[in-house]
This record gives sequence, structure tokens and C-alpha cells, in this order.
Amino acid sequence: MKFAVVSIFPEMIEAFLSRGIVSRARANKTLEIEVIQLRDYTHDAHRTTDDYVYGGGGGMVMKPAPVFECIDDYATRNGPFKVVFPSPQGQIFDSARAEELARQENLLFLCGRYEGIDERIMTLVDYELSIGSFVVSGGEIPALLMIDAISRFVPGVVGNERSVKQDSFYNGLLDHANWTRPAVYRGLEVPAVYVNGHHQEIEKARKRDSILRTILKHPKLFLEKEIGPEEKNAIIEIIRELSTDAG
Repeated sequence: MKFAVVSIFPEMIEAFLSRGIVSRARANKTLEIEVIQLRDYTHDAHRTTDDYVYGGGGGMVMKPAPVFECIDDYATRNGPFKVVFPSPQGQIFDSARAEELARQENLLFLCGRYEGIDERIMTLVDYELSIGSFVVSGGEIPALLMIDAISRFVPGVVGNERSVKQDSFYNGLLDHANWTRPAVYRGLEVPAVYVNGHHQEIEKARKRDSILRTILKHPKLFLEKEIGPEEKNAIIEIIRELSTDAG
């Protein structure tokens, strides 16, 4: 899979890409990532990518010409691709969207700056996506967040693909609690079921914990989930345990 990131601060992108699983996937060619300096598509001495807003108002707006020329150039060097524009006005980016985008062959992320972009640039955009109801200084951090999340669904990026399926939100539930050695630390104990080595009981305990965490921490997510037989059995066990404790 290929990603491209268009930014006036490519060093921000490269700094992130130099560490972690995305860096390893880039090194072993599982992912191809091109970082593009938008200023390379300007034609003035100051390499200007912004201008004043028509009609007045505060802030500057990204000019259309450098963006259009950049996209045109990328199109001549690549096959089909989709343009992603991180924006607080976009649809919410979530795990399902990340998995969907991981099926694309080539994604170009356009990182906005200043007050916003010239609206004509939106004619180039396939996905306008938001990471939440707040504003950050530019599109670089949201783009990197999305690339990291999408990459986890690309085969070969995460060494143990089973861990992806256990991630929060993958199956409509939050991840279960995790424990490591020592079994007792400062009087805090790992639950016995996780130490006894009985894998079937461990999986059942993890499922119960995952469901309970989702109900308590993210109830809307749980209400939207289609409950299967395994989850129903786990819910019954949770209710039985709560009833026993109450008694």
C-alpha cells in the first residue's frame, strides 16, 4: 500500500515516520510513503502557499494553484489514488473507516494550514475526515494518526496480526485488561485466572472483561454492536457474578 502526505512541514511527517511499526513497514517495503513539500509547487520567490480571504476576515487561506499542481503531478506519477483531507468538518474517522481505507491501494493526505483552504480544493477531495470535535493547528497530526491506524489493517505491517483483532473497537468492543509479571506488585495482584495457564478460561475471562469495559466506558458503542452467541453467554456470566456478589 502507498501513502503520500502533502504538507508545508514535511519534517514533521518524516520525524514521525522514523520510529515505530510504520517505520519498519516502510523499511521492509510493506508500505510505501512519499512526503511531498507543497511549496515545491509555487512560483514566487517566497514560495507562498497562502493568501488573504476574499470578503475580509481573520487569517489566511491556502491557495488553490499549488495544491492543484501538486495533485496533477502526483497523478502523472501514480495509478489511481484517493485524496484524504483531515478537517474538523469531516465525517468521524474511526476503526471501521481505517479498515475500509486499508483496502485502498494509494491514499494521498492533504494537510491544511492557516485559516483553511480555498473551497475549490475540495473538488479534489474524496474523503474529508475528522479526528474529533476540536481544532488543531494543521492537518499533519490528524494525517499521521490516520496513517498509523490504517496501517495496522494492512497485512504484514503488524507482526502479530492476532493483536490487531484484539484491539479496542476492532470487533465493536473495547480491548480487555492486560497483565504482565510479576504476579504481585505492591500488593496488587494479577487475577488468578490469568496466571493458571488454562487458555479456555483465560479467553472467557477476557471476553467478559471486554464486554464489561465497553458497557461501563463506551455504552453507545455496546448498544450499536450486534450481539453474537459468545457475547450473550459472557453477559449471562457477568450477570451471574454480579448477582452472587450482591447476595
